[in-house]
Amino acid sequence: MAYVISDECISCGACADQCPVSAISEGDTQYNIDAETCISCGACADQCPVSAISED
Repeated sequence: MAYVISDECISCGACADQCPVSAISEGDTQYNIDAETCISCGACADQCPVSAISED
């Protein structure tokens, strides 16, 4: 299952730098994860300072 970013996101970008498949992109108000590209490795969730990323 792919990871998702909740509304708790503070748009710091820490997660995007950690994604090995570049599935995370900056949106208008927060970062987003492309579910089709995500390999569910969890690297992004480990880096999120506000715990806004979880498995869907």
